[in-house]
Amino acid sequence: MHDVVIIGSGPAGYTAAIYAARANLNPIVVASSVEFGGDLMNTTEVDNYPGFPEGIMGPDLMMKMQAQAERFGAKILFDDVADLDLDGPVKKITLGNKDVLETKTVIYATGSAYRKLGLAEEERLSGHGLSWCATCDGAFFREKTVAVVGGGDSAMEEATFLTRFAAKVYIIHRSDNLRASAAMQDRAHNDPKIEFLFHQQVAHIYGDEQVTGVGLVHTQTGEKTALDLDGVFVAIGSDPRTHIVHDKLNLTEFGTVWVDGRSSRTSVDGVFAAGDVIDPTYRQAVTAAGSGTVAALDAQHYLEAQAG
Repeated sequence: MHDVVIIGSGPAGYTAAIYAARANLNPIVVASSVEFGGDLMNTTEVDNYPGFPEGIMGPDLMMKMQAQAERFGAKILFDDVADLDLDGPVKKITLGNKDVLETKTVIYATGSAYRKLGLAEEERLSGHGLSWCATCDGAFFREKTVAVVGGGDSAMEEATFLTRFAAKVYIIHRSDNLRASAAMQDRAHNDPKIEFLFHQQVAHIYGDEQVTGVGLVHTQTGEKTALDLDGVFVAIGSDPRTHIVHDKLNLTEFGTVWVDGRSSRTSVDGVFAAGDVIDPTYRQAVTAAGSGTVAALDAQHYLEAQAG
C-alpha cells in the first residue's frame, strides 16, 4: 500500500513528488511511457523559469526536476495508466503492464495538450520557430516577423503580447468570423503591428532546421500563397488530459478538473489535482510547479488527518 501515487511527470507532477518525498511519503510517479516530462520536453530554451538566469533547455529542466524528486526517494515508473478505481479509501491504479498500484491518495497532474494543426512539419519544427506559447517563446523573436494561427481570445492575446517583441505579427484565421471577445478584437485591430489574414488556412510550414514561412490556402477561392515568417504561434486552444477521469471526477465548464477553491482537493476524498489539468488560464511551468506543491501538502495533511 502506497501513501501517494502521482499521475503525470510535468512540473506539477515532479514538484509534488519532491514535496511528498521530503515528507517521507515515498511517492510513486507514473510518468507515462510516451509523454514523460510534459510539454517542456518539446521546448527548446526556457527563459522564464526562476533560478536559471541564462535560460535552460526544456528537457534539461525536466530531467533536473526528475533527478531532484529521485534524490529524495521518489520512484518513477515509465508506464501509462490504463484504468483508475477511485472509490473508497484505497485507490487502485491499473498500469499498461497490468500491474495494479494501491494507494491512500492520488495526485492527478496529467497537464494539457495544445491542439495542433495536423501538419507533418509540426513535430519536426516544434521549438524551432514553431510554438504554442507566446509567453514562453515570444522574447526569441525580437524585430522578427511572426504569425499567430487562430481566432479566439487566446489568439488575440498571443498576437498582442508578441507585438512587444516582433516587428510584425500576422493573425491567420480560416474565416472572417472571430470567436474572440469584442474587446480583444478591437485591441488587435487597433495595433499597428498586427495584420489580419482572413479566409486563410495553413497548409504547410516551411523550413528545414528553422521556420522560414507558411503555405496558405484561401478557404473560399482555393488560391495558394506563401508567407515568409520567422516564427509561427499556434493558438487554437488546448485540451486538459482528463480522458481517464471523465466519469470519476467532477470537471469544470472549461473541461478542467474541478478543485475546491485554491486547494487541490477534487470531488473525491483522497484525490488531488494539480497543474494545467486544473488551470484553463495561465498554463505556465512555474504556476504548475506551485500547484504541485499545493497538492503534495494537501495530500500530506489528508494522510495525517486519516492517521488520527
